[in-house]
Amino acid sequence: MLVQADGWIVEKISLLANPNQKRPARFWGVYTKLKIFNMTSYKKVVYLDADTIVVKSIEDLFKCEKFCANLKHSERLNSGVMVVEPSETLFNDMIGKVQTLPSYTGGDQGFLNSYYSDFANAHLFEPNLSPEVLKSRPAPKMERLSTLYNADVGLYMLANKWMVDESELRVIHYTLGPLKPWDWWTSWLLKPVDVWQNVREKLADSLPGTGGGRNPNDELLVKFLFLLPLCLLFFGYYRSLPQVLQQCRSCRSSCDNIRQFIYRIRFNGSYSGVSTASGVTFNQQFSNGAPSKIPMYLGGISIIVCFAAAAVSLLLALAVVPRQVMPWTGLLLMYEWTFAIFFVLFRGYLHLVYKLGRAAAVQTVGHVDYESGKGRQRQTPSCDIATCCYWSGMASLAMVAPALPCIFGITALFARLGLMVGGGLILASFMTYSSEHLAIISFMRGFEERDLSR
Repeated sequence: MLVQADGWIVEKISLLANPNQKRPARFWGVYTKLKIFNMTSYKKVVYLDADTIVVKSIEDLFKCEKFCANLKHSERLNSGVMVVEPSETLFNDMIGKVQTLPSYTGGDQGFLNSYYSDFANAHLFEPNLSPEVLKSRPAPKMERLSTLYNADVGLYMLANKWMVDESELRVIHYTLGPLKPWDWWTSWLLKPVDVWQNVREKLADSLPGTGGGRNPNDELLVKFLFLLPLCLLFFGYYRSLPQVLQQCRSCRSSCDNIRQFIYRIRFNGSYSGVSTASGVTFNQQFSNGAPSKIPMYLGGISIIVCFAAAAVSLLLALAVVPRQVMPWTGLLLMYEWTFAIFFVLFRGYLHLVYKLGRAAAVQTVGHVDYESGKGRQRQTPSCDIATCCYWSGMASLAMVAPALPCIFGITALFARLGLMVGGGLILASFMTYSSEHLAIISFMRGFEERDLSR
């Protein structure tokens, strides 16, 4: 084990079952924490939750007499940081009451609040009292730790600052539910996680390859996850290379294509909604008077498929990316996998729409006066440019939206979330617009290419 290699003494203990029927599933074994009260081989035990980090010496905590903890929410003790004087008698008394004393949390913290019911009236722990004063008073049964020894990140986020001198903090406690500091995404939401990551980066090797909080197994997995989407995209690009070269040969020059695209936007207007009239307008850009064959439902289905593909991409990317990688590594992998999965899913849907357009062309009855082949070739580049603009626009907005708090230097949690939501709404609007147009472009391309082949 890493902690043993780092010099820690590891003692294996048996599980103490949680007697509460109504409790969060993650609290199934938290009553085992009570066993620190029975570690009688030690004079004092300082207990720290796994989601705490020590940023300054806490040796003065061993001056606590019997039991010390921090008071949260005005009247509740928090069991994330405790100082205990182990006693077999005390432990047996606790075990005898676990079935009868209520727990407002369904876990050990609620039980300890019931056991130490008068903790809110305990005196403040003062580590700098002189020995004479300590000897002149009876040893207190309970003492309250100041916020310095259990600085709650949840309280920090409410005011976007610590309520005490930050330079004097001893222990930071990351209490915001699922937002734990070892998960890469919390660094982009909670500023105090920077402290955790800074300590992590300075860790020395416990075993070879573990310096800086690294995991050799994760590093191998990260390299694989980084290369796999690139290989898939390269393979897809290689398969479509003949089509790309054919499209490039049909373009006179990139400047002409851009001017033509701008000309069409200026004089033909933009497509909005999926209706027969708008379908004819968009169709005219491709076929110059050809009867509209765009299905009425195409736009609505395309929007649904686009957002479903985005949701699936996000969920799969979150499942694939290891949780405990470095923040920048996690963000890069998240972008890469989300874009790759979304491109595969939505591009596959557009290919089906393309085939639908070809099928519609086969079913067309009657003679239609199309433009000459030369005229159609002039229009193809503008469609390709529009497609590139829609795809690149969605990709750019998807990258910018989550990064807005960093761009503007926002550190407050709710302000960060609000800015991300605002960017997400802009992205959603553009995705709605783009998904309709990309589907219609694919449909009409299939429709016209099928006609040209006849």
